[in-house]
Amino acid sequence: MPDSRPRSARLQLTLIALVFFGPLLLAVWLYFGGHFELARRGSNHGALLQPIVNLREALSESGLLLQGEGRWMLLYVHESECSAACRDALYTLRQSRLMLGKDQDRLVRGFLHGDTPPDTVFLAAEHQGLVAAQEVRLVTLLNNKKPNELAAGGYFLLDPLGNLVMYFRPDIDPSEMVSDIEHLLRLSHIG
Repeated sequence: MPDSRPRSARLQLTLIALVFFGPLLLAVWLYFGGHFELARRGSNHGALLQPIVNLREALSESGLLLQGEGRWMLLYVHESECSAACRDALYTLRQSRLMLGKDQDRLVRGFLHGDTPPDTVFLAAEHQGLVAAQEVRLVTLLNNKKPNELAAGGYFLLDPLGNLVMYFRPDIDPSEMVSDIEHLLRLSHIG
């Protein structure tokens, strides 16, 4: 009668090897098989702006930037009269801040307008806390830093140190913008 111990020992060794190498092989197959495409692509809905520019250093006289000092700032630039599209963008700006919940105090909203000042009654009634200003040099600098392939009229995000961090396209879903901002707020120990 043949001895079954060597076969039993091989079977046990094979099972031990599968317990060790099985999860590793599964992970490699899932990763390189494209099953984690979203994780590799990242979750940024906005465009990261490179190289980093510190707006407070470049424009130390900016009153708008001084009002947001020490906090994150979400800026909207609209150089013509504030019509329906502008009012919708200001609404998106306001709602995005409110969607941050307990972190909303870490974010200041800014509105850079052109020669035609916005309706101050409308801003006081609908957009309390919005910092509005006309600063041609700041608008020029922001427009020069916006990626050319992205549509104008979006939103710029500055960190608490005054660094220009991201640009969000004008038609972005506010929840996507908030997702990026929340991610940065979680990682940030300042502001």
